[in-house]
Amino acid sequence: MENLFDITGQVAIVTGGSGTLGGSIGRCLAQAGARVVILGRDPVGVEAMAEKIRSEGGEAIGVAADVINMNHLENARNKILDKYGRIDILINTAGGNTPGATIGDRQNIFDMDMEEYRKVVDVNLNGTVYPCMVFGKTMAENGSGCIINLSSMATFNALTRVPGYSVAKSGVENFTRWLAMELAMKFSEHIRVNCIAPGFFIGKQNRHVLLNPDGTYTERSLKVINKTPMKRFGKMEELNGTILYLCSRAASFVTGTVIPVDGGFSSYSGI
Repeated sequence: MENLFDITGQVAIVTGGSGTLGGSIGRCLAQAGARVVILGRDPVGVEAMAEKIRSEGGEAIGVAADVINMNHLENARNKILDKYGRIDILINTAGGNTPGATIGDRQNIFDMDMEEYRKVVDVNLNGTVYPCMVFGKTMAENGSGCIINLSSMATFNALTRVPGYSVAKSGVENFTRWLAMELAMKFSEHIRVNCIAPGFFIGKQNRHVLLNPDGTYTERSLKVINKTPMKRFGKMEELNGTILYLCSRAASFVTGTVIPVDGGFSSYSGI
């Protein structure tokens, strides 16, 4: 049974890999024996995370690239292939929201900054599509690979304040299903594309929204907790078991799925 979950030696790219979520996933994959590529815009950030993984006994390199720049991604692919000769796993964690694309308590949809809206849709949707196009092409040529995209609870229910983010993540889910179909039917059954929909986790980007300066929960946090049957926020490492499963042969017949990891948030009506 242990061999079913073995990913030793596989080359895994984590976009947004220097962030809280991407870093947690990258460290987990390295601990499981994968050779990890931490990819992100900031050269210092990606190298720092790669060094952290190496200090923990894992194998990792940092590669700087903007996920919404095809030339950057193609150059990154060439570097990775020169180093390792293959790409087995792609995990797209790059994304996020901006204050300008967020509807405040005293605002409505028509107050939203449309340029900020465009940026949010671009980084979350195209920032997933573009890496799939560049690194997925190598998988198609080799006839094997695993892609995992990141969705959100915003696709299951309408969440207040985040219209751009919600639109983008809904597109990610649809693209995941579409790409899973395309790659399996036209290239190989051994190329799988799936999506994880995290529930609510406290990270750098949303900390100010979910926690007051004194560390207590905000009003929005209390609403989240009340709709989460487990009555708590998730821990970043609680995504890693699902990631490892989807990357491994244990999920060899799993493609085109969206798996919530959310403490029951998406299944609970609130009553």
